[in-house]
Amino acid sequence: MTARLLDGAAAARAIRDEVRAEAARLIAAGRRPGLGVLLVGDDQASAVYVRSKTRACEEAGLHGETLRLPGATTTEELAAQVERLNRRPDIHGILVQLPLPGHVDAARILGLIDPAKDVDGFHPTNVGLLVQRRPRFVPCTPAGIMELLARNGIELAGRRAVVVGRSDIVGKPMAQLLLHSDATVTVAHSRTRDLAAVTREADVLVAAIGRAGLIGREHVKPGAVVVDVGMNRVQDAAQAAPLLAAERRADFEKKGYALVGDVRYPEVREVAAAITPVPGGVGPLTIALLVRNTVRAAERA
Repeated sequence: MTARLLDGAAAARAIRDEVRAEAARLIAAGRRPGLGVLLVGDDQASAVYVRSKTRACEEAGLHGETLRLPGATTTEELAAQVERLNRRPDIHGILVQLPLPGHVDAARILGLIDPAKDVDGFHPTNVGLLVQRRPRFVPCTPAGIMELLARNGIELAGRRAVVVGRSDIVGKPMAQLLLHSDATVTVAHSRTRDLAAVTREADVLVAAIGRAGLIGREHVKPGAVVVDVGMNRVQDAAQAAPLLAAERRADFEKKGYALVGDVRYPEVREVAAAITPVPGGVGPLTIALLVRNTVRAAERA
């Protein structure tokens, strides 16, 4: 058995087409959705993510602007920029790119964002609303995964789901969304004993722990749906070999590195019923859902 590929890029294109139509109606009514992004420091991965996000907004007809701040920016200075965006009526969504430098109080900054503009869904008010099953904004990566499962006809009610990872950004909200869809949910993490015994119970397995190739064949029940949220850069050929499908090995040799997930894709796709690739799986959906959240924020403004 070879797993069916869950094409996140195709689903993301469909979502962005839908959002573009929603944005066009708002623009015709004189209200162009706007996203303000705050980027602190010169982390190259963060800069790439921000460019992708603002480009997606612009392609959908939204107004997107990014304020780049030096790495030495203090919590107070960043807080002042958040408050400035809170007051701007042309900015409907605010995104503070994570991670922030270690000296910045990230919890305080996220708590200062107007909950009505918190398109990442990280403000404590929006987290609480999600728990109560009446969300204003759902964090983009878990929301994108739910869209992917729904658009591929994957039933969740009554099924056993395991989420590997307990981050505020992915693991915890993912578990909430699966629970709200009537799955029976277990959250596993770095301290879980006999991880493979836990994950083999899953009909739907979401790997979001940030460790390249942690999940292998021994972790997966035959016929399970496997969603790989990991995005890890590997440069060591020996480490990369079991993580790359044959068709990606030439590209690795050319570039000297590869982006891989938390799942050992070549072996897991032989036992799973369906699987997301890395790249091209969850990543594009995260950006598409950010654009959709921004348009929804403008609709509510």
